[in-house]
Amino acid sequence: MAGTSRPSFTKRQKERSRQEKQAEKAQKKAQRRQQATEGEAPATRPLADLVVTHDEEGQPQGFDFHDFDK
Repeated sequence: MAGTSRPSFTKRQKERSRQEKQAEKAQKKAQRRQQATEGEAPATRPLADLVVTHDEEGQPQGFDFHDFDK
């Protein structure tokens, strides 16, 4: 008899763990939504830190993805 109860106990533990993780994810998602509605934008680099470079003719050159990292 003891052999038949063990798998169901393990299944219950796994299901409980899955539900807890799902609840934690939902809570984190709700917190992110609340922060977004409060106007808290993620930390971004201001555009003033970007340096505009010019070519030989004095025309501004475009930015590439290297200009936007850190």
